[in-house]
Amino acid sequence: MATTRLRRLLLVGFGLTALISLMLISVDPEVQYTVDEIIDSPEDFTSDEIHLRGTVLEGSVDEESKIFILSGTNEDAQIFVDISSVALPDGFGEGYMIAVKGDLVNIDGKWTINASSIQTGCPSKYSAE
Repeated sequence: MATTRLRRLLLVGFGLTALISLMLISVDPEVQYTVDEIIDSPEDFTSDEIHLRGTVLEGSVDEESKIFILSGTNEDAQIFVDISSVALPDGFGEGYMIAVKGDLVNIDGKWTINASSIQTGCPSKYSAE
């Protein structure tokens, strides 16, 4: 009876270990880049959808062409964002830090992300105290 119990415990333990291992292997962590990291070598990021964060440049939102500029900490680090296929979330505004997912393409010498999603931070972060 003791050996049967031990076998069951070992079998359950092995099954749980295998299940947890499979879960960890199948999870693909999503790396979020900054605009500065992307602009250093943008060609390296053109094959897959990327996830990056940056600040919406003041005065860059063009409602007519559905494009704005996402900037990094370096003033030369700027990427255009095409928002024609997404809705802007609440909390979106110039000067705010946002996260953008999309495909990076070079259009007429300008690096542009065709946005598939845009995320903003918590709106309470931006309200005055």
